[in-house]
Amino acid sequence: MQQAQNDISELIRGCKRGDRNSQEQLYRTFYKAMVSLCLRYTRQQEDALEVLNTGFLKVFQHIDKYEPGKSAFYTWMRAIILNSCLDFIRKRSREITYIKEEYNGDVYLEPEVLEKMKLDDIMELVHALPPATGAVFNLFAIEGYGHKEISGMLNISEGTSKWHLNSARKLLQQQLKNVQPLHE
Repeated sequence: MQQAQNDISELIRGCKRGDRNSQEQLYRTFYKAMVSLCLRYTRQQEDALEVLNTGFLKVFQHIDKYEPGKSAFYTWMRAIILNSCLDFIRKRSREITYIKEEYNGDVYLEPEVLEKMKLDDIMELVHALPPATGAVFNLFAIEGYGHKEISGMLNISEGTSKWHLNSARKLLQQQLKNVQPLHE
């Protein structure tokens, strides 16, 4: 574990010097985790790679600002990549509807329905959501952000964030009704 941390620290120093080999190694080291994050917010592999590469470019351009004692490098980099995802969504979703509607509670699903589905199946349903609705769902349900934080990230009101979450849950519930439970 300590050796891996030392290796990352050395790669960071190399990136700060502008060493292309260090940049490539850092990219390869964190590629899988970061592309996974990007895929949660984009609908297509090509879009995820575009967002990932934009994010890594920002990481390399601003790596001098990383302060090792302040946060873990992974956390710092993940925040940059997440912001790249949100920038992509804002750019692509020109039609965020500013509707203020109160969130009216959780949607109930039979446990057997979720047991039958694989994570990829669930993520496919999430990717089918409208971009802004999917982004709010990801930020709230997967990333753990609150509506106040989401409203700041996406430049929408808290009420609109709640509306998108409620809409996502309703749409996902409709899709999940089509899945048959394991034991009937």
